[in-house]
Amino acid sequence: MKPNFDLSVVLARIEDAIKPYPKAAMFELAGRGYNSLFEQLISCIVSIRTLDETTIPVSLRLFEQARTPEQLLALDIPTLTSLLYGTTYPDQKAYTLRGIAERIVNEFNGTLPADFDTLTSLKGVGPKCANLALGVATGQAAISVDIHVHRVVNRWGYVPTKQPEQTLKILEKQVPREQWTDINRLLMPFGKHICTGTLPHCSTCPVLEFCEQVGVERHR
Repeated sequence: MKPNFDLSVVLARIEDAIKPYPKAAMFELAGRGYNSLFEQLISCIVSIRTLDETTIPVSLRLFEQARTPEQLLALDIPTLTSLLYGTTYPDQKAYTLRGIAERIVNEFNGTLPADFDTLTSLKGVGPKCANLALGVATGQAAISVDIHVHRVVNRWGYVPTKQPEQTLKILEKQVPREQWTDINRLLMPFGKHICTGTLPHCSTCPVLEFCEQVGVERHR
């Protein structure tokens, strides 16, 4: 990490830089009113290995039929699979969503607890989706590390990790809690459109002076 690295300055510059680009899917859906913990968690499951350009319309299509665990349970697996068409593994996700809804109804009286351990106990829910749903839906301090966040912070030299799970643990130690939710909100679109996996836009990057460019061999 460069001696002059200042996370607050970096995030502020990124906030300005990503304004022309679409919001990350979960934040876009929250802005449209789909901001309950259940809706955010379901959308995150939909988003797994799926581009935001698909996640958003598929989530909207699903929410036309079901916005609560009870409504989702009223849909059979073939119907759910059809609604999830376009995502990766729609049949598998249909069973996952139905299993989540069943547990919420049967064990929690239809109300999903806003608790990380409870969310990650649900089959198919990992730390990324649990933290993202909690951060967006409830405002809890939570860091969600996807492939973009993992790549960007390693490229900066801010963390030296191989796996997103390792990145999460270090970020929780180094990032002030009031900035935890901003990590995914800002770095996901930044990593998707500017600090890309191949040929990142280093020549026009607003935070180049803070970046070690770890692993960057060619750039634009």
